[in-house]
Amino acid sequence: MLKWAIVSLLVFSVKSFAVDISGLIQLNYVKASDHASWLDEGTGILAYSKDGVNVQQAFVELSDSFSNGLSYNLVANYYQLGEQNLGISQAQISYKPLSRSKLRWRGRVGFFYPKLSLENVDTGWLSPFTYTQSAVNSWIGEELRTPGLELTLYSPGRSRNSPISFELHGSLFKANDPLGTIISWRGFAMHDRQSLNNDRIPFAAYPSVIAEDRIFHPNYVEPYHELDGNIGFYLGAHIDYYKQSTLRYYYYDNQGDPLAVSDERLYAWRTNFHSLALQHKFDGRTRILAQWLSGSSVMGTRFVYIDFDAWYMMLSHKYKNHRVSLRFDKFKVREDDVFEWDQNNSDGHGFTLAWRYDLNKNWQIGLEQHLNENSADIRATLGENIQVDQQQSLAVLQYRW
Repeated sequence: MLKWAIVSLLVFSVKSFAVDISGLIQLNYVKASDHASWLDEGTGILAYSKDGVNVQQAFVELSDSFSNGLSYNLVANYYQLGEQNLGISQAQISYKPLSRSKLRWRGRVGFFYPKLSLENVDTGWLSPFTYTQSAVNSWIGEELRTPGLELTLYSPGRSRNSPISFELHGSLFKANDPLGTIISWRGFAMHDRQSLNNDRIPFAAYPSVIAEDRIFHPNYVEPYHELDGNIGFYLGAHIDYYKQSTLRYYYYDNQGDPLAVSDERLYAWRTNFHSLALQHKFDGRTRILAQWLSGSSVMGTRFVYIDFDAWYMMLSHKYKNHRVSLRFDKFKVREDDVFEWDQNNSDGHGFTLAWRYDLNKNWQIGLEQHLNENSADIRATLGENIQVDQQQSLAVLQYRW
């Protein structure tokens, strides 16, 4: 599916000669706590383990639209951190026929995110509010992408002389079978790295996970594999009151067969969750956002079974070229499985305060302070303290075109 979408995008680009090319580069200086990140096979939940200068984000986006209602979007990213440094994070073809009816439709196919986030609404599925994203959307960016088809029925309020607009979304997809692996063994994390197609996400080499006489799973996951042939789905609903208040609800189920396993010993996980996101704009400058995610995941014959919950609340205020955002996160994972020696309980909370200043339409500078307290029972299998306090300070220089 993804290969077909990319080939189609390239064909459209050649034929149109009018490709819109945009992009973004973020450089940061980070002062980080010295607890090793999961990206370095440690047990920390922040991306950075060392002080210094880094490429935080870099991507190029190709897009175009046509008079027949077709459009496309392709995002290619570079990350300094992680197993795969260069790749595709999104590739989709959309169709939106022109219509004046009260009820309209559109569709898209490819490799994309469900539109369940009100936090990650900037170009490239980034947040315009903070640099370290919520635990909810950090996990979505790590493990979840839809290689499939989405159809949407929508009705703009102006077509009915109503203050309420609504959308109904439905998707069928394949792959994404290992969804649930990383939050089961590591727990939730907080960062802004999006996994790329064919990416591999490492985590600490926990003895209960990697040992042959235990679960015998590698200390990594490749989240976008198809392992069982099953078709997953999600359903979503958006309600907007004028341009002031927004509600988005989604139910997601990858329909994974928890007994399916690859030659690499990667399992399919049956993962489903509910997501509810809210936003209210008090005026043109101040808004409040919140999101709650709750679900479960199981692997094997209940070798691992978890219930997970995460939520955040954020207040953001814009004054001229300044934006200040304050967010509180709360997250937890609770196990109920057959192996007492595989300890999957984890929880935590965090505060993030960010200031972003637009120097002009291209350049932005920003500062961010993040603090969290988190615990993970599985750290005890490595002789580490279960409870960890982490903090991270960022100074960011951004250029977009």
